[in-house]
Amino acid sequence: MTFSLATHWVWDFWFADDGESFHLYYLHAPKSLGDPQLRHRNARIGHATSTDLKNWSDHGEVLRPGAEDGFDGTATWTGSIIRDGDGLWRMYYTGSRFLSPDSHANVETIGMATSPDLHTWTKAPGPLSSAEAKWYETLGSSAWPEEAWRDPWVYPDPSGSGWHMLVTARSNTGDELDRGVIGHAISADLDGWEARPALSTAGAGFKHLEVPQIAEIDGRFALLFSCDSTHLAGARAGQVGGIWVVEAESATGPFNVADAVLLASEALYSGRLIQDRSGTWQMLAFENSTDDGGFIGVLSNPVPVGWSAQDAPLELVSPIQENA
Repeated sequence: MTFSLATHWVWDFWFADDGESFHLYYLHAPKSLGDPQLRHRNARIGHATSTDLKNWSDHGEVLRPGAEDGFDGTATWTGSIIRDGDGLWRMYYTGSRFLSPDSHANVETIGMATSPDLHTWTKAPGPLSSAEAKWYETLGSSAWPEEAWRDPWVYPDPSGSGWHMLVTARSNTGDELDRGVIGHAISADLDGWEARPALSTAGAGFKHLEVPQIAEIDGRFALLFSCDSTHLAGARAGQVGGIWVVEAESATGPFNVADAVLLASEALYSGRLIQDRSGTWQMLAFENSTDDGGFIGVLSNPVPVGWSAQDAPLELVSPIQENA
């Protein structure tokens, strides 16, 4: 049985691997809220550890919102973790600030916290990165109710010079219902970040591309992201959403997300790829919805992924198993 909490919903998550333990960082909110949609305004970041990606020890909350008027004044959302050259762990996370309790208007920006041991985290002054109006939609520039700049995925440039950040963002041009893109920022030192043009093109059939991740699997690059049915657009409207994958020529794009195919239906969401101790690539996700549309909010068991053929997309090697 993998990770769940009796009193809280669990959804988006990310990992750090210290070589001995896998560290899981997860969004959670109390079921006492009643309405699962309220979880987004009440999200906190928790921490658990495992040696096998299946059996987890929970360590509780590690990061919560900041001051009410701050960039993360409402909630702390999805992120990623890397270790810098000095051995310091850096968590890049999404700060969410809703403008009022009765409004959907929401500004998302990227913050950072640091830790020497993956257990105790200290926030850095923020935000570190935000949507640049030169390339990206900002709040009020369209009818879209949020300024999307969230779910940072940070990784080193393959050349060894600098760092990249993939971000859930929206283009400032094109059909307003079909502006989802992979946003991009770069850094030389992991502290200062510069927004750059998107690494994908709007009009690919996605209102947003959530929780992006790039991984090199057997010498081929896979871009993973999530988009559910209600946020598909254009030619994809009316199809089933979920976890999507597209092969990329390099780790730094550009990414032709118009070619993305469904890796798992939206019964699962926020898929993450990670290598287990044997070196096998596994995907975990959170269990999203029941047959009648109810929200579940627990993590799935890991399932191996691989390329079925040279020209075929990444696929699940076996069906993902539900919690039992």
